[in-house]
Amino acid sequence: MKTTCPACGATASLDVLIGYEGARAALLLALKLPAPLGNLLIQYIGLFRPAQRNLSFARVADLLADLQPMIADAKIARGGRIWSAPQDYWAMALTEMLAKRDALTLPLKSHGYLLTIIAGYSEKAEAKKEAQIEAARGGRTPVGGAPAPAQPAPPAPPPPAARKPMPAAVKQALIKGGFNDANQ
Repeated sequence: MKTTCPACGATASLDVLIGYEGARAALLLALKLPAPLGNLLIQYIGLFRPAQRNLSFARVADLLADLQPMIADAKIARGGRIWSAPQDYWAMALTEMLAKRDALTLPLKSHGYLLTIIAGYSEKAEAKKEAQIEAARGGRTPVGGAPAPAQPAPPAPPPPAARKPMPAAVKQALIKGGFNDANQ
């Protein structure tokens, strides 16, 4: 049975592919990748193919070996940070790159641009989540939501009692008894 790789253009029988170390490694890595990303990854790997020749199976295996742990862990390292990278981000980033194929400098040399796109998606998601948290702290709710219930104000303290003047008889008794202001 002869097979042709849609990404690299190599043609060989399945027996030969399994017997060749680079092809076997590429095939085993491809089998470990999530099925929803398979077709997109094959097309993406094709972006690494030089114009005048086929992409070697060893190179395909290396490219897949770079991606497989990041996809499995759902994390990437970019710009000194670890970014969340769920499969949805991978699918969106691969689709975006394939749509921009004509604007890219081909063949690609690294996964840098793909990882930058994924980091951008993760950063936008983090910013959105942060904005929601801050809105909740500020008492704001999403559009259409009920406003936060108002907390009742604590009761005001009673006003100070008005001071009554000292009765004249008490005042006279204090003055006669020597308790006036001048003696103090």
